[in-house]
Order: sequence, then structure tokens, then C-alpha cells
Amino acid sequence: MQTKPVLTLEDIKKIAAGAEAEAVANGWKVVIAICDDGGHPLWLQRLDGAAPVSAHIAPAKARTAALGRRESKIYEDMINNGRVSFARAPELDGMLEGGVPIVVNGEVVGAVGVSGVKSAEDAQIAKAGIAALGL
Repeated sequence: MQTKPVLTLEDIKKIAAGAEAEAVANGWKVVIAICDDGGHPLWLQRLDGAAPVSAHIAPAKARTAALGRRESKIYEDMINNGRVSFARAPELDGMLEGGVPIVVNGEVVGAVGVSGVKSAEDAQIAKAGIAALGL
């Protein structure tokens, strides 16, 4: 039987705090979502002033990154480069930049999705959250 690392509540709180700090430092009003490796929600945080729709987009980005085991931007790039059939991929409805997998010892243990500002800034916030784990 194999074993794998899993996110703990303490880990999730560190990620959320790191992501929130990055957003606040830049004055960005966003939603931060964290999910496990199966795309199941573990955390949702809507900063004051974030658009309501971002509470739907951020978890979708996180789920896409977790299930696909890659940044959600990769899917956006594939679609923009002509592989439009990916727009209908099952279970992947957050194919916009801003979803980043959390990788521990080569294993995807979850993902962070952020929505509310420019996509590259969403990804910046997600990566800052993951960096707060100190891996």
C-alpha cells in the first residue's frame, strides 16, 4: 500500500494567510479557494469588496488545477491556441489562469484558486499562499 501527504487544517490556514497577505499588500479584492487533491473544497475566503461571481470562479480554478495536476493557465493557453475542444472537458470549468496545484514531494495534494483581479495577479496570490507552507 502506498502513502501520500495530505493537507491539514494548519496547512490550509497557512496557505490562506499567505494568499490573503499578498492580496492585501497589493490592495486586491479577491476570493481565495483551497481544495484537496480530488477537487473537494477545504477553504473559501472572500475579501471585503470582492465581486460575488469570484466566489464561484476561484473554487473552479482550484478544482481544475487539482484534478488536472497542473496550473489552470495551461488549459487557458491550449484553448487560446486553437484547441477549443478543451473548453468542454468534463469536470474542468475553471480553465482560466489563477489555479495553482500544491505539490509536496512530487505529489499534488490540493490546489489554490484565486479570482478577482487580473489572471496573472490571481496566480501570484495563489503562489504566495503556497509559498507560505515553506516547502
